[in-house]
Parts: sequence; structure tokens; C-alpha cells
Amino acid sequence: MPQTPDLHGSPADVRAVHGVPGRLIALLAVACGMTVANLYYAQPLLFSLRDAFHVSTEAAGLLITLTQIGYVLGMLFLVPLGDRLEKRGLVTVLLVITTLALLAAGLATGFPMLLGASLVSGATSVVAQILVPFAASLAPDHARGRIVGRVMSGLLTGILLSRTVSSLVSGVAGWRVVYLGSATLMVLLAVALRLALPRQAPTTDVPYGQVLRSTVTLMRTHPALLRRALYQAAMFGAFSAFWTTVSYVLTGPPFHYSAVGVGVFALVGAAGAAVAPLAGHWADRGLARPMTGAALAVAALAFALAGFGRHSVVLIASAAVVLDMAVQSTLILGQHTIYQLDPHARARLNSAFIATFFIGGALGSQVGSLAYRTGGWGAVAVLGAALPALALLYWTTEHRAARRHPAGVPAEEGQEQPGVPVLPVGDPRGFRGRSTRLTRLRRRRPRLRRGPDDPRRR
Repeated sequence: MPQTPDLHGSPADVRAVHGVPGRLIALLAVACGMTVANLYYAQPLLFSLRDAFHVSTEAAGLLITLTQIGYVLGMLFLVPLGDRLEKRGLVTVLLVITTLALLAAGLATGFPMLLGASLVSGATSVVAQILVPFAASLAPDHARGRIVGRVMSGLLTGILLSRTVSSLVSGVAGWRVVYLGSATLMVLLAVALRLALPRQAPTTDVPYGQVLRSTVTLMRTHPALLRRALYQAAMFGAFSAFWTTVSYVLTGPPFHYSAVGVGVFALVGAAGAAVAPLAGHWADRGLARPMTGAALAVAALAFALAGFGRHSVVLIASAAVVLDMAVQSTLILGQHTIYQLDPHARARLNSAFIATFFIGGALGSQVGSLAYRTGGWGAVAVLGAALPALALLYWTTEHRAARRHPAGVPAEEGQEQPGVPVLPVGDPRGFRGRSTRLTRLRRRRPRLRRGPDDPRRR
């Protein structure tokens, strides 16, 4: 069982947000944004890197692919360690490795060296996905959604602002400063988290190999985990298809934006992060299912707006804001759901969840590029609308399952019932164990003694 965190600071800090220091929540949000930004700094730099290392455009694009592969590998093999090891120490080690990898990238003398450094930095940048379950474990049950939402708003902001920051910094000081500057930030972040994070004991002591196997088992044990991962895979695929191809639209006629202009346009998407605390509030109020359906529908409508606004930057920007809000909402609602499945396996649950939908994002980026080359922006809009629409059709099956189980929580949702604890993964008792306990409780109820004049005694 995790130890009660030793939260330091002034009484005002400790009372700031539902018993968790407000400055700690802010630090976790900033940390998530800064670490996940390492995955996206290279996207606006591809043309500069191509010229600097004298490689083809296709070879330069391999840099993005390897960074994403590294992140997926980190999700599968490093994030589950958050249940096996003390989290503060694990975060510190990963940030040190990230710093060294970014230094190697900034000082790279050849393109293979840059590729290797990007693979390593991508793998260790999963620190964000260790900090989010950490925040969930610190939060009280009634406020977990809101606190996770605030932390996740930092993560989405980091994704959206990374391209802008990279474009501006490289335009002023060159591409190497982007990597070296991020390495400096990682050092400062490692020190800040080391000082601020409370120690938290591991939630399991099983061997590492068994931890990895149990991560796969969780997908079979908890249908809600697979369902939520597929919802988010569709949403992140649409998100990636939009942001991968919108630069082609903005740099072409009639807009003719520069690379810096495209980076500045990405700032509008940061407005989507504002919905994160609100999504957390919906989750805490038990509205995860209906608001998920609404977000899926809104995402499909956002692509319809983007398709009709092919020649209007205002409509495209509006579609970007709406889409980012919908994606952020389903992400927070999904994480709130899966964190309730097993409090002792939150890092592994998050690992399976993020890795699944990140694969969806990678596929969305590739298919989106193909759609743009074959059918232009209209084809991307159709693809982007189809993905959340398919997820919405799948969501209707969850809704019907909920109506078939009005007295309890459906198997698809897998959330805790009031007064009924969620059993650990693999507990052989299952619902039969719960039924047996309820039977024993009924047998223990005292019986009313009937008086001698009570006709029922006869």
C-alpha cells in the first residue's frame, strides 16, 4: 500500500487544492508539459536538419518516427516501473538520462548520432506519464478528476507550444540551441521535482518481468481499459492527422505562412487546455459516460468546420480549438475511469492506456499525410471526422450495456460502486466473493423476538 505522502510547505499551501499543495500541482503540470515537449521540438526543424546534415527529406522525417518509437518503448517498459519502484527516485534517474540524450542531440556531429539521441530522449520523456498517476495517488477520491485535469492541462499545453517555441528559438539562435536549452530545463526540473515530490512507496514488489506481463493482462481483466484506450486512439489519431497536415495548408495558397507563422498558429490550440479542469469536474460528478459521447460528437463536427473553412484561417483556427478541447476532455475522462480500476496498478494502467492511443496517433499522422497527398485538405477532414464518429458508434454499445445493468456498474465501465471496493487484479473471489460476504452479513442481522401474544408465534 502506498504510504501517506509527507507534504511540506505552509498551511496555506497544503490547503490550497483539496489537501494537495497548489504549488505542487502547478509544478507537476509544468513538468508534464516540459518533458512531453521533447517529442515535438524536432517537427519544425526538419528542413534545417536536412540541410545541416545533408540528408534527404525522407531521412529527416525518420527523426520524428524514431522519437515516437522511443516514446512507445518507454511507455511499455519504463512507465510500469512506477508501480515497482519509488517514484521520486525513478523520475530523477529518467530526467538525468533525458538531459544527457538532449546534450548529445545538441552536440551531434552526424545524423546517426542525432537519431540515437532522439530515440533515447523519446523513451525517457515518459516522465510525464509517471507524474500523472503520481498526482492521482495524492488526490482524494472526491477531487481526483479535477487535480488530474489540472496536471494534464500542462501536458497538452506542452504539446501545443513546443512547435511554436522550437520555431522561434531556432529562427533566432539555430536548431542546436533548441536541444541544449531543453537539456538545461531538464536539469532544473530534475532538481525541483527531487526537492518537491513526497516519497511514495512502491505499490507492488513482484519481479519486473511479472510487472510487464501484468500490464498486458490488465487489458483483458478490465474491459473499460481497452474501451477507453480505443476511444482515445481514435481521438488522438484525428488530432495528429489535423496538426500534421494543417502546416501544408497554411504554407500553401492562399495563406503562404512562414514556418514561424505556422508555429504562432499552433498557439490557438493551447486554448484547448483550458477545458481540462472542467473535464475533471465532470468526471468527479459521475458524468464520464455522457460527456465522452458529447466530446466524440464535437470532434467530428470540428472537422466538418475545418473542411468547410479551407480558405478561412478563422474557421480553421476555431476548428483547432474545438478539436483540442474535445481531445483533452476524453483524455481526462478516460484517465479518471481507468485510475479507479485498480489503485495498486495505476502506472501500469496508464502505460497500457497511453501506449494504445499513442499508436493511434502515429497511425493518424501517417494516414493523414497520405490523405492530404491523395485528396487534399478535404480528404483529411473526412478522415478526421470519421475517426471520432466510429468511436461514437462504439460508445453507443457502452450506453446500451449500462441500461442492461441499471442496478450496478456495467462490466464495460469497471468503476467502483459506492461501498464496494474494487478487487485487485486476478482476485479469484470476483463477484462471487462479494455475494458471499453479503450473505454472511445478512445472516448476522439480529432477529426480532416475538412476544407471547404475537399471532405469528402460533
